Order: sequence, then C-alpha cells, then structure tokens
Amino acid sequence: MLKLGVNIDHVATLREARYRGRGGGEPEPLEAARLCENAGAHGITVHLREDRRHIQDRDIWKLRGAIQTRLNLEMANVPAILEIALKLKPDIVCLVPERRQEVTTEGGLDAAGHCSDLAETRRKLNASGIEVSLFITPDPEQIRAASQIGSQFIELHTGAYAESYHEIARRDFELNRLMASAEFAHSLGLQVNAGHGLNYHNLPSLLRVPHLVELNIGHSIISRAVLVGMTQAVQDMLALMAPYRPGQ
Repeated sequence: MLKLGVNIDHVATLREARYRGRGGGEPEPLEAARLCENAGAHGITVHLREDRRHIQDRDIWKLRGAIQTRLNLEMANVPAILEIALKLKPDIVCLVPERRQEVTTEGGLDAAGHCSDLAETRRKLNASGIEVSLFITPDPEQIRAASQIGSQFIELHTGAYAESYHEIARRDFELNRLMASAEFAHSLGLQVNAGHGLNYHNLPSLLRVPHLVELNIGHSIISRAVLVGMTQAVQDMLALMAPYRPGQ
C-alpha cells in the first residue's frame, strides 16, 4: 500500500499571516494533523525552517507528543536544527536544501557534493534511532551518493514532473526519469519516497513509478481543505493513490 504523508506547513503559514510572533493563534497545526490522521493519512510532515516562516518550535513538540502515526521532520543540514532534531526524535528526518529567499524548496539536495557532512549527520540521527531520507533530484549520481551516505530513504523531487505536466513530451521525459531513478535506488537497497508539486491532477500518472513507499503532499491538500474540509481532502487523495502497485 502506498502511504500518504501530509505536509501541514501551510496550516501554520495561514496562522502566521495573522498571529506571527504572538505565540498562538489559528488555525492550529496540531488539530490539522489530528484530522489528517483520522482521515487515514499514514504520517505528518513538517519543515522546521531556519527563519521559522511557518512551523514554529512549539508546533513540533506538540506534534511529537500527540500524533499517532509517523512524524517526518524536514530540515536543512545545519547544526542548530540538527540539535533540535536529536532532542525531538521524530520517526524520520528528511534532509533538504534551504534558501531564505525561496518560496518553497526549489530543488534537490546536492548529496554528491556534500557526502562527508551528510554522512556525519546521518550517523548522528541513526544513532538516536531516527531514520534518514535525502530529498534529491532523480539523478543517478545523487542516488548513488545517497547510498554511500547510508541513508535509509530517498525522496525523489517530483517538481520538474509536476511543472511539465501539461507539456506531454516533457512530462513523459520527467516521468521516465523518476521511473528509472526509483528502479536504480531500489537496486541499491534504498527505500523510495516522492514529493513536491503533486496534486489531484498529476498524481494518477505518477503511479507508474515503481517501488514507492510514501508520497509527501502538502499544498494541494491544504488548498483543497479550504474548500471541502481536511477530512475530505485527505480521503480524496488516498482514493487516487489506492490503485498503486509497487512492483508494476
């Protein structure tokens, strides 16, 4: 069964638009997480950014103590956030690139260019009982580096596929890259997640990618939830994912 991790960052984005710096406010990310879990989501994803633009430290501690599924903490490989992660002990950490100017994560991590640093962080996280994923582009060099680093998972960046979805030739090219990358990662013993830009329109075609364990989806689900409610938004996405067969 293909699992769904719901990224609830943009619940906090909405709260911070009105209540930034006030230590509270609405909507509450924890309540959103509970609704997602009750609707059938298999995990909750949050990105604790260095600039704290949406998720705050208090949010991750509330989530760690309350959610019943699996907490995936996205984070940059920086000492201050790593220190928090080692105390928080999420179920899994996904290491991502991060730039202050970006609206959302713009690309994959350069695992091949930072093998030593990432391997050291991976060792510290694993020693604390935390699984590690690397958010990378569907590229053989990056996948091979992820294996050398010793991460348990990779998360394939699906942004190029999502952005090219309405251009058939480009979409097919990016889909083939994802399929080949998943096969290669699986052959190296890596578990494969995917995410970025996925929505209710482009997800069905992505189900051709083999060996997927989990999809991490945020903005599209939160956007739909504004109109139909969180429970319905999550269940609609799960229904689209239901036909998936990992070895196809």
